[in-house]
Amino acid sequence: MKKILFLMITCLLITGCTVVRIDTDSIANITGVILEKDNSLYNHVGKGYKYYIPKGVTYIDTIGLNDMLYSNGNYYYLYIDAPGYINNIEPVYEEDSNLYYSKKIDINGKIGYLEIKEVDKQYLIKFVYNYASFEALVDEKNINEVVTNASYILSTVKYNDKVIALMLNSDYFTNREEQYKEFTSKKSSGNFLKAPDENIETME
Repeated sequence: MKKILFLMITCLLITGCTVVRIDTDSIANITGVILEKDNSLYNHVGKGYKYYIPKGVTYIDTIGLNDMLYSNGNYYYLYIDAPGYINNIEPVYEEDSNLYYSKKIDINGKIGYLEIKEVDKQYLIKFVYNYASFEALVDEKNINEVVTNASYILSTVKYNDKVIALMLNSDYFTNREEQYKEFTSKKSSGNFLKAPDENIETME
């Protein structure tokens, strides 16, 4: 028994693994704990960037620097601000106490903000951090889950300076710089961007 315990402790010390308990009832705690971690994980690579897609979230499509993801009935829209990154342009944000949630973020030298506002009985989440922008329109019960997924995604975005510089020096952005303008959940209808609901499998 002692030998097994010793091996387990040794394994933890060698791998550097830590178990962090996240209070998922607190949005500020979710973002604080996850964004503060120096996480180098990634399982998705785009043109000039890469990031980690959490378990239960599925990659759907890419248009320019816009990625569409899906999880638990909700679509996520991620914009990679490569021009902002290469030119070191930080977002400017003023907190609004009238919103459901509004907070500036400055963690590990990375500036951003998290804003959540009610839109037609749903909640539009806009999370800007690490030169990337995440948006989703969800029911209130899904807010913390989505913020958790967004935190993992945004905190793990890494950029390839050489590739981005080449892209900026070409005509790559001519027809690709426009961000997704409208965001929807699976339940919504209209002229929103949509992804097929069938045959969606989660990434393990």
